[in-house]
Amino acid sequence: MKKLVARLFRQKPLGVAAAVVFLIFLFCGVFADVLAPFGFNHISPINRLKPPSWAFPFGTDNLGRDVLSRCLYGAQLSVIIGFCGAALATIISAVVGIVSGYLGGKTDLVTQRFVDAWMSFPDLIILIVVVSVVGPGMVQIIFILGLLLGIGGSRIVRGTVVSVRENMYVHAAQSMGAGTFRILWQHILPNVMPPLIVLFTNRVGAVILAESGLSFLGFGVPPPAPTWGGMLSGSGRAYMYQGPWLALAPGLCLTIVVYSIAMFGDALRDLLDPRMRGRN
Repeated sequence: MKKLVARLFRQKPLGVAAAVVFLIFLFCGVFADVLAPFGFNHISPINRLKPPSWAFPFGTDNLGRDVLSRCLYGAQLSVIIGFCGAALATIISAVVGIVSGYLGGKTDLVTQRFVDAWMSFPDLIILIVVVSVVGPGMVQIIFILGLLLGIGGSRIVRGTVVSVRENMYVHAAQSMGAGTFRILWQHILPNVMPPLIVLFTNRVGAVILAESGLSFLGFGVPPPAPTWGGMLSGSGRAYMYQGPWLALAPGLCLTIVVYSIAMFGDALRDLLDPRMRGRN
């Protein structure tokens, strides 16, 4: 772990900067209740549509609510949804990809054809249809995004498993009579952890972006819970000309966070992929 951190600082300075932004985002999301100067639904009509100032660094919305506080609470929701959805997606990708890649044969054929069929459907259409049926909510969004991204991401894990299962230590374990579960747990899973770590970091940004898109369309976490996509769709769009900060604040938060997560994931991929080490 120390060697990985040292290589990250030495070879990927942009990845380090992205990691710092990512950690700040985590800190703001975890401690939003302490950092936010006001409640996310604290209404003060006298402060309606105030521009950014020392009292309100991000300004106020059409109801007099502090935009900074709402962005911080939106980061809290993004942390919960992003990490839980990415964790669920990574678990599904690991289970489907490892089983399909190791067993091979008809199991791999049927599984991969199902994955092909699943990936042929537009993601946004599936999200809108399922959310329309089961209803909006944090749990529903986490489960839907985890399932959607997990099945598609299993293709990456499966490709790694196919190459790992041909190594000599796997054949040695098979010849010694080791069971399938033992081989998968002790030999296959540890060797596919680097791709799973990179997949998890990329999925965090993808889940946050997908949730914001759903909230913008009105299918995300229902109000009054503040989400960045909901802030863009609600007061941000309706009062964009009277108060540009209503759209700029959540839009910049979303852009910076997703970009930093993507850059941090790319840096981890370059460091953990043996094929990339010779280029550094």
